[in-house]
Amino acid sequence: MPTVTRAYLDQRLAVANRCSKEAAMAGAKAAAVATVAAAVPTLASARMLPWARAHLNPTGQALIISTVAGMAYFIVADKTILSMARKHSYETAPEHLKNTSFH
Repeated sequence: MPTVTRAYLDQRLAVANRCSKEAAMAGAKAAAVATVAAAVPTLASARMLPWARAHLNPTGQALIISTVAGMAYFIVADKTILSMARKHSYETAPEHLKNTSFH
């Protein structure tokens, strides 16, 4: 088994940092879109529907909107990290493992 050099570890750390920053940006973009997508129907229904007007106070409306935004952030960030890890693990795999054909 070959020894691991400091340069190799620094390179892997730089890749991990880049992937985490990219995942955080993708998650933030998804959270912004989800916030708007959840806020419009939540706020509209709280003003137009009698049941929502009676049961959804401003705290409940904020909770619904922020929950959707948080879920979108973590789901997209997690999927981005997993897809990048899969891509990088395939790139560094030995040749005999890259051959996925059944012939």
